[in-house]
Amino acid sequence: MELIDSHAHLTHERLAEDAEAAIERARAADVVAIVTVASSAADAARAVELASRHEDVFATAGVHPHEADSASAEALSEIRDLLGRSEVVAVGETGLDYHYDFAPREVQRTSFAAHLEMARDTGLPVVVHSRSADEDTRALIAEAGEGVRGVLHCFSAGRELLELALGVGWSISFTGLVSFRNYDQVDLLRSVPLDRIMVETDSPYMAPMPHRGKRNEPAFVREVLLHAARLRGEAPEALAAATTRNARRFFGLTTAEAT
Repeated sequence: MELIDSHAHLTHERLAEDAEAAIERARAADVVAIVTVASSAADAARAVELASRHEDVFATAGVHPHEADSASAEALSEIRDLLGRSEVVAVGETGLDYHYDFAPREVQRTSFAAHLEMARDTGLPVVVHSRSADEDTRALIAEAGEGVRGVLHCFSAGRELLELALGVGWSISFTGLVSFRNYDQVDLLRSVPLDRIMVETDSPYMAPMPHRGKRNEPAFVREVLLHAARLRGEAPEALAAATTRNARRFFGLTTAEAT
């Protein structure tokens, strides 16, 4: 059962020193590719460097909404340059987070719009974080239109945002949230078409059951997949094949396929 962790943070301080071993543990758990996602221009450079050393690790380049204050013209120029690297398969992570409001909302919106424009210009997909910001996220995605491909990662938003994203051809990715006892979005999880769903760990955050409370890592994407399959009423092998196929297509990954 081949798996792809479509969203991890291998360069995060809680994983960076153990990244090589975490990659090996993921391989042992049948994870055939990991997309390591950047949170800032400096982090994007680290992600690219790590990906350059592993054929099954791919990078993104972007500024997280928590770091939107750092999305200066210079930083965005650095991001644009990195988007030309062969190791980079997506723009982001970008988006809006009105739950923590670590950056002013207008600054977040400006940064998000700039990332959507970079995705349009490069043809790369965009990885979007949206928390407690459904209305503005919907507005910016709608404004970007069908010329931009994207994924709503770690999906926990409402139905209107889900339907808008699916309507313009976007994908939806789920994390270990689906394994939590208080997970209350089973109907939305089931609403995502089989050709539009992906799974992720969002390492080092939100480890799935039975690892909850521990540092998360890409090997645990198997647990995300198993819980999602149970809730959707699908065979794990079928969902694994679909999510792996979807991630390969979405990111344009060149990992070796099973024979």
